[in-house]
Amino acid sequence: MSQENIRNFCIIAHIDHGKSTLADRLLELTGTVEKREMKAQLLDKMDLERERGITIKLAPVRMQYKGIQLNLIDTPGHVDFSYEVSRSLQACEGAILVVDASQGIQAQTIANVYLAMEADLKIIPVLNKIDLPAADVPKVTKEIISLLGCDESEILSISAKTGEGVEAVLDRLVETVDPPSGNEDAESRALIFDSFYDEYRGVVLYVRVFDGELPKRADITMAATQASGEALEVGSLSPVMKPSPTLKTGEIGYIVTNFHDTSEARVGDTVTLSRQSPESLAGYKEVKPFVYAGFFPSSNEFYPQLKDAMDKLKLSDSALEYVPENSPVLGHGFRVGFLGLLHLDIIRERIEREFDIDLIVTNPSTDYKLRLTNGDELDVTAASNVPLANEIEEIREPWINGEIVVPKEYVGAVIQLITGARGVQNNVSYVDDHLAQVAFEAPLANLLTDFYDKLKSHTSGYGSFNYELADYRAEDLVRVDFYVAGDMVEALSVMCHRSESQVLGRETVAKLKDIIPRQNFKVALQAAIGGRFIAREDLSAYRKDVTSGLYGGDVSRKKKVLAKQKRGKERLKRFGKVDIPAEAFTVLLKRD
Repeated sequence: MSQENIRNFCIIAHIDHGKSTLADRLLELTGTVEKREMKAQLLDKMDLERERGITIKLAPVRMQYKGIQLNLIDTPGHVDFSYEVSRSLQACEGAILVVDASQGIQAQTIANVYLAMEADLKIIPVLNKIDLPAADVPKVTKEIISLLGCDESEILSISAKTGEGVEAVLDRLVETVDPPSGNEDAESRALIFDSFYDEYRGVVLYVRVFDGELPKRADITMAATQASGEALEVGSLSPVMKPSPTLKTGEIGYIVTNFHDTSEARVGDTVTLSRQSPESLAGYKEVKPFVYAGFFPSSNEFYPQLKDAMDKLKLSDSALEYVPENSPVLGHGFRVGFLGLLHLDIIRERIEREFDIDLIVTNPSTDYKLRLTNGDELDVTAASNVPLANEIEEIREPWINGEIVVPKEYVGAVIQLITGARGVQNNVSYVDDHLAQVAFEAPLANLLTDFYDKLKSHTSGYGSFNYELADYRAEDLVRVDFYVAGDMVEALSVMCHRSESQVLGRETVAKLKDIIPRQNFKVALQAAIGGRFIAREDLSAYRKDVTSGLYGGDVSRKKKVLAKQKRGKERLKRFGKVDIPAEAFTVLLKRD
């Protein structure tokens, strides 16, 4: 097909503003999917996506409309998966910006608009959910005009659920989005914007062809990794795989390769034909995890299954990183890196469901950069690996640049929340008469556990939050260790600011007291910084009435039995083992 008749576009929006529903209507309207095969969230293939009603993985699909080939990429809306959005934008010329007519502009809407502008895309603003009773079309229209600087006539009002106004979106796409501008006669270059591993077929690449063409059975080479292979099959997705003889300039499609590992064909790499060596396309920035947690099987016998599960998930998720970890209490497991708490939650649930492994997950933390007194630099992802305080010259922690979009009456509560998280509020700007945008900086560690929950409760559910990693800053940080019956439990150790250590220590030992079951001997629960204990709670022992069988007689008989019980408890205290339940390791996940 001629490039003039191709349009590549993606749908971007805040979470739950109707991206996947709009994609469903477009598929229905263009006749790509027959009515009897139609179902809600058609492009969300994972069970988790359908259950939670969110998009986790981007999904490309090809449609035909009035003789024009439309290539759509449906993207996630949650901040944890924003790297998927940035990858989609590189493969497109246009973007449909969906805004909920009842909720208006949200934090992720603004972030995605900036990403689209950076990629120089034609943005088509679409006001969705106009059929809702709570929809306020004039107010949200003003917000969109203020954000994009567009005319009111450029904003399309639709209801993706009922299909009202959706055809106008297709017509606008065809009219305003530029066709691809590749060179059909140049050496072949295609950009990989996603890849996954298929057990039966090997590594499958989703690509956008920028120059030349990629025929079936061609010998291909990856420009960055220099891995060579064969294009066993090429074609488009509609939304099922539909083979074709070749992928031409400007088209989006898939390549089935004979690779056995997605690391051979990384996202952002350039696919070329083996006999050619054109200049590489601009790839994506390397995505780096900044939330870390320990994954351990409930029993050590399941460690090989957990290793197998991690290997398989890594093939379809390029952002996942993990290294083996060993704990005296929990045994063998992995230290796993994520892009956020939702990413962690999704991976945990996939392991438990798809591989049937009972997991123990330790408290999530971030990574820290240490400079030691001997001049060495150290990157640490677990508090238990931080050396002694006298060996450390400086500890740097990650800070984020954040944006909170909120109705203006909640600005005071939001600023208090930011200050409570050791954050610094930079400025407050107003999107319109009702909506404020608060820009701030804060340490990532203080936002990991319950910041989002607190934001929702402080703003009656109206606040939305978006952030990106800024830099690493030196702070007065300390490692807080926790002792159970005199034994340090390394998996519970956390890093925090010195000013917060006392409160954190007291709260955590109080929670551990509720979670750890009582024993036949007294158990001390303690928090310490270095060799100094800062908090303590005692679990009282079970008490058995050993004198119940004695009737009368000399009191010395009673004393003798009680003394024997006391000696037994002392002995248990020395040799007794405390069984720590799995819930104790996520005690910091929700601090309130």
